[in-house]
Amino acid sequence: MAYWLMKSEPGDYSWDDLVRDKRTYWDGVRNYQASNNLKAMKRGDLSFFYHSVKAREIVGVMKVVKTYYPDHTDESGRFGMVDVVPVKPLGKPVHLSDIKADPRLKDLALVRQSRLSVVPVSNAHWAILCAMGDIAP
Repeated sequence: MAYWLMKSEPGDYSWDDLVRDKRTYWDGVRNYQASNNLKAMKRGDLSFFYHSVKAREIVGVMKVVKTYYPDHTDESGRFGMVDVVPVKPLGKPVHLSDIKADPRLKDLALVRQSRLSVVPVSNAHWAILCAMGDIAP
């Protein structure tokens, strides 16, 4: 199993929206590196749900339930999406400022490549972030 972090602006689609919907497709990714990360996802992989822009915090964990397939919103036909379901909310949100303040997370892709909307998370970073969010890894 691999771990990921996927960003969404809460005004566009939030953790609460995912919990309400029970399942969604993760569309609209138009960066090739982020798209390659979507392509690498397998069924059962886990991802943090990150509220971007103003909130800048990890708020929940979701699971990939359908692997990469064409994104119906992409007229070029170059990009795809995956389907996810909510697993659990974090006990407390993990803010970007706290992530950046922890030297163990200096190599986290969220910190190194802050503009990417889909990034991998190492096993070690996953465990640290789960602990910071008051959930079991």
